[in-house]
Amino acid sequence: RMRVSDFDFELPPERIALRPASPRDASKLLVVRQDSLDDRIFRDLPDLLRAGDVLVFNNTRVIPASLSGHRIGRLGTAPKIEALLHLRLDGSRWKAFVKPAKKLEEGDHVRFSREGNAHDIKELTAVIEKKGEAGEVTLAFDREGPSLDDAIASLGQMPLPPYIAGKRDTDERDRADYQTVYAERDGAVAAPTAGLHFTPSVIKRLQDLGIRQETVTLHVGAGTFLPVKSEDTRDHKMHAEWGEVSSATCDRLKAARESGGRIIAV
Repeated sequence: RMRVSDFDFELPPERIALRPASPRDASKLLVVRQDSLDDRIFRDLPDLLRAGDVLVFNNTRVIPASLSGHRIGRLGTAPKIEALLHLRLDGSRWKAFVKPAKKLEEGDHVRFSREGNAHDIKELTAVIEKKGEAGEVTLAFDREGPSLDDAIASLGQMPLPPYIAGKRDTDERDRADYQTVYAERDGAVAAPTAGLHFTPSVIKRLQDLGIRQETVTLHVGAGTFLPVKSEDTRDHKMHAEWGEVSSATCDRLKAARESGGRIIAV
């Protein structure tokens, strides 16, 4: 039995970084060994590894999955609606978490837009196809495929973690800051944050030292933002995420381990 309160700890507000270190590899790195703790800088990472080791990166790319809009079509008010996309179902439908969910019913229409948007696409409309639990809905958009992707890219904002979003507004810098330098495959709604500190120069040093790199894809979902409301961790519902690792990557990782290399997940 594991209680959520077992994980409570004090986090002074001034210790929460609202922007990344500049350059990224100037961030702090704590090296934990069985008998010691060592304060280092992230750019020292190559010196802590050895030839034949393999770093496994997640090449997912964060999409600007946070949308703002208003309910339309009903008489009277048009309440503001915030949506966080978290799982693509097909070319035109996404699962999303919405606030306030109580303002929406199945069949309602929501029109999304963004102030100060300089792109050609000014709005995007969706129908509430289905309502689930805990604010989850299925959105059926009036665009599909690449057209929908373009609209989300134009109107959406990067979904920053609550501990940052609660302290400052999202801005254009976040589109680059909240993305790894090796991101390739669109689909995540949150960054794989352990990789945010890598820079091209650190990656090149790793390569020069014979430290190999492999990639997998895990589209980090909105479940990473959700609070654990159950006191007993066994009662917490985990949200599914989409992941992929190729058989060729598996074979190379197995061979690296058999030859004495360490497999290190970023």
